[in-house]
Amino acid sequence: MQIEERLKELKDKINEKVPNGIVVNQVEFEGPELVIYTEDPKRFADEADLIRILARDLRKRIVVRPTILEDPEKAAIEIKTVVPENAGITDIFFDPDTGEVLIEAEKPGVVIGKNGITLREITKHIGWTPKVVRTPPIESSTVKQIRQYMRHVSEERKQFLRTIGRRIHRDIPSRGDSKDASKKDQWLRVTTLGCCREVGRAAFLLSTPDSRVLIDCGEKPDNAGGTPYLYVPEIHPLAQLDAVVLTHAHLDHCALIPLLYKYGYEGPVYATPPTRDLSAMLQLDYLDVIHKEDRKVPYSSNEVKTYIRHSIPLNYGSVTDIAPDIKLTFHNAGHILGSAIAHFHVGDGMYNIAFTGDFNYSKSRLFNPAINQFPRLETLFMESTYGGANDIQPARSDAEAKLYETINTVLSRGGKVIIPAFAVGRSQEVMLALEEGIRLGKIPQVKIYLDGMIREATAIHTTYPEYLNNELRNQIFREGMNPFLAECFQQVDSQVLREKVIAGDPCVIITTSGMLNGGPVMEYLLNLAADERNALVFVGYQADGTQGRRIQKGWREVPMGRKGTITINLQIDTIDGFSGHSDRRQLMSYVSHLQPRPEKIFCVHGDENNTIDLASSIYKRNHIQTFSPMNLETYRMV
Repeated sequence: MQIEERLKELKDKINEKVPNGIVVNQVEFEGPELVIYTEDPKRFADEADLIRILARDLRKRIVVRPTILEDPEKAAIEIKTVVPENAGITDIFFDPDTGEVLIEAEKPGVVIGKNGITLREITKHIGWTPKVVRTPPIESSTVKQIRQYMRHVSEERKQFLRTIGRRIHRDIPSRGDSKDASKKDQWLRVTTLGCCREVGRAAFLLSTPDSRVLIDCGEKPDNAGGTPYLYVPEIHPLAQLDAVVLTHAHLDHCALIPLLYKYGYEGPVYATPPTRDLSAMLQLDYLDVIHKEDRKVPYSSNEVKTYIRHSIPLNYGSVTDIAPDIKLTFHNAGHILGSAIAHFHVGDGMYNIAFTGDFNYSKSRLFNPAINQFPRLETLFMESTYGGANDIQPARSDAEAKLYETINTVLSRGGKVIIPAFAVGRSQEVMLALEEGIRLGKIPQVKIYLDGMIREATAIHTTYPEYLNNELRNQIFREGMNPFLAECFQQVDSQVLREKVIAGDPCVIITTSGMLNGGPVMEYLLNLAADERNALVFVGYQADGTQGRRIQKGWREVPMGRKGTITINLQIDTIDGFSGHSDRRQLMSYVSHLQPRPEKIFCVHGDENNTIDLASSIYKRNHIQTFSPMNLETYRMV
């Protein structure tokens, strides 16, 4: 059936279900959604359950849009007329390509109204579909710029979504005259393009006879041989990829996604909203760091913009068609803000496969534990960063106690504490621990300087409070005690201030990059490493080949390129327990509690010994077929 015929059939079915008098002017595939254009958006708003019923019966994600959207300036005035003044509206953002209006307010409940009555009134007055979010306590320039950019390219994006929508819902050829022949012609394969028996450059290709989906596209943390195997024939030409799925925003998973657009990819990238924003922030910072170090820049900011323009944000739990025979659902991975386990439902119930990305199966100060229950699951690709038999992390409380002890010792002798940390995830965990330590008197009232992208990443955290755990959300919004805004924190926003910090009083410095591969941390190390009163405290994983790993191993002379060699005299501490990864016990526990029990498990994203040991242990304990794949291997699942 041709697309036009299918749309006509869907329109007829919709007309059968909508009440008399509601006019459906047009239906159109736009990205993964079926959009209903109508002259009567207010009537749809009155029928509270109608969209849910249509989505259930048609098995599509349904969006209703008016054929003509009211002028945003007039609509904004009407919104402020309908919504009580005490709601504290701080911003109104109109998104023409979705027909949605995002209303930021200090009291979202007032905008929503009892049982959603105020939202329905807004829709009746303006036609736009309202979404309400709480005003973030810290404004994010990244989020603001992305929203402005998306508004600027709204017409181009609308055409892109229509093109992608028709590609997703295209006809796929028949494969045989009988059921048996059809089954023999069905298959599902996974090709490993990186991240196997190593940490970094995550990339996996999911293939069926009709679709190809790339999961992640990251760099190697040591900057050597850091690109996934994107030149192999299985993935070319890139223009024939149906989709890219991004599990989370760390550079070893997202850094090279803009590179795909440089070499011919034109399709969508699916990610959670915070992952989209964080990854764009980190990609631009990544380019800046490479440029400053006179290394070859793999792509430009234009490709980052192309990525943003082609992104399709998905929330946890939203089942979404991304190809003719593949549905995607994101689930909380508990690793960093917006991190997701990507679950794929392939074919008409043929097979289910999930990729954990990086995940944490314990509750942290920021997030709830990773999800381990799925409707169906035949195969799991899971990370193994701490998969070795001895990779046992201490309890978070013990790790924090050790951090407090180190800080007290260093400050008492007049030194400075340097904490290299990823801008996203570890920095916020450490900030929360230090704020509480000062508030409860476990460490002195000391200035904590934030350098690099940490402050902006923290602002994005407060933009998406629904992705944080309940306790932190309540602390920020209900108790009015936002730990991220504590007086002890100060952003280092200039070279002059950085020099003052280096020459100034004892303090704590949280700075990027987490593995000492560039960024502001190198300047602090260059100036403070020779003084034995100071300390360098590692709170995250240090991959082989990185400067952080070399210092952790005991190197006392570290080459700094044109800046010469650093002599390491300062105290070196590694404090485990702050990681966003599951340790060995949690990895084994996760598998034991998986529902349903998978038939196969592939252990990836870990050093060779760790992946092999974890795979062997899972097989011995759970009797599940396990693999420790190498890069450039292809496995047939069906």
